[in-house]
Amino acid sequence: MKLLVTGGSGFIGSALVRKAVLERGLTVINLDALTYAGNPANLTDLEGDPRYIFQHGDIGDEALVRELLARHQPDAIMHLAAESHVDRSIDGPLAFIDTNVRGTGVLLHTAREYWQGLGGEAKAAFRFHHISTDEVYGTLGVEGLFTEETPYKPNSPYAASKASSDMLVRAWGETYGLPVLISNCSNNYGPRQYPEKLIPVVILKALAGQPIPVYGKGENVRDWLHVEDHAEALLTILERGKPGETYNVGGNAEARNIDLVRAICSVLDEVRPREAGGYAEMISFVTDRPGHDFRYAIDASKIKLELGWEPSMTLEQGLRATVHWYLDNEPWWRAIQQTGYRQERLGLETKS
Repeated sequence: MKLLVTGGSGFIGSALVRKAVLERGLTVINLDALTYAGNPANLTDLEGDPRYIFQHGDIGDEALVRELLARHQPDAIMHLAAESHVDRSIDGPLAFIDTNVRGTGVLLHTAREYWQGLGGEAKAAFRFHHISTDEVYGTLGVEGLFTEETPYKPNSPYAASKASSDMLVRAWGETYGLPVLISNCSNNYGPRQYPEKLIPVVILKALAGQPIPVYGKGENVRDWLHVEDHAEALLTILERGKPGETYNVGGNAEARNIDLVRAICSVLDEVRPREAGGYAEMISFVTDRPGHDFRYAIDASKIKLELGWEPSMTLEQGLRATVHWYLDNEPWWRAIQQTGYRQERLGLETKS
């Protein structure tokens, strides 16, 4: 089987590519524009592997996408390329519309042309799998779970751009019959996550001896999904999912942000203790993100019951493994810092 994966050099994409090649034995063509979060170092373990093909390029380049499909004849497209950081979307929303909305439209348009030119079994087996987020559903109160039937109510430019892309994928399935799959996941964490997201921010700020920022009072709740579990879920959906269906992917691991941060500090206290005091003493509560959704929580019963997938890693196990990865792979994150990125605070635009 041969896959075209978009955004395969990013955090989730690279986990998917590694699993597809090394565990499933698939051939993967990775189309990635290598914007700030796309990192070739995420896939160094596949260098020289004939089953891995890298193509530098943008999903919005219609001619390039059409040529890649014609040349490689993939059996499926797994679409992960996206701008994905809420804070960045607050400061620069148009980039999110360009990549997440227009880019997805171009990819769907060329994928439909390619699929319609296939014959027999190849056409019947083809899949277009769009990877999205639970943020399209908006926010929850203290109770309740997002299901596949939850109405969309995005509250950030990022979430709105992903909701738009989801709707485009659905429309191509309904209007043209393109065999599409959509998955919406909860917050991912794990190795190789670009250090603008909460967990790597906490780890690297702590190691640098700097204040550990927590938005507001730290009471926002997220469901945490280890990236390796997510990659397995994505391949399971591709292999067993029913075209036209949506599958929610969650980690069954809700936690308040402040509790998550304290848990990371506790692991660091154990494995890399400070000379004086604990890391939790460095926590600093900062101005909250505008429009910060209070709680996300996924009901992942559909994918468990219909496809047999469920997360294998507890949050405690995953956090410990993640902390150890960042401690053991300092050259990876040092290289990012040397590009000029210093984990500056983003997304401070406020309502007028």
